[in-house]
Amino acid sequence: MIRISRMADYGVVALSFMSRDPKRFYSAATVADGTGLPLPSVCKLLKLLVKSGVLISRRGVSGGYGLGRAPNKISVADLVTAVDGPIALADCLEGSSGSACGLESFCVIRGPWQKVSDAIRVALEEVTLVDITGSFPGKLNVSQELVSLSADRRNHLR
Repeated sequence: MIRISRMADYGVVALSFMSRDPKRFYSAATVADGTGLPLPSVCKLLKLLVKSGVLISRRGVSGGYGLGRAPNKISVADLVTAVDGPIALADCLEGSSGSACGLESFCVIRGPWQKVSDAIRVALEEVTLVDITGSFPGKLNVSQELVSLSADRRNHLR
């Protein structure tokens, strides 16, 4: 079975949340609260996405994490590559030297696997955050939602 990692899946959720208000900067805690993702995973994920240029970070009172590009310019492939590395079905298709396979020089299936790998990469490049976020109803009002979440938590604690 071909799967993306849990962290890449979390990345799709986090970026979808953030792209609903793409000019805003979010704290890691806000992203975790707004998505239900574990805070330690969100912290690690946001740092990976900044390192790859998908997100930008800003310090200070109005700081946090923001989208590095417009949502229609960030593809699922950008996210998967930032989190999991190159999109490839097998080590020999990654493009890095020193693959673990000793059959590369006479492998007959490398060409067909390359076609499949390329097709997957192209498909992921064609899906942007706009495509994913477009499935959410309406524009998110994060401040109202967080106030609501906080009130729900206070009521739950009583």
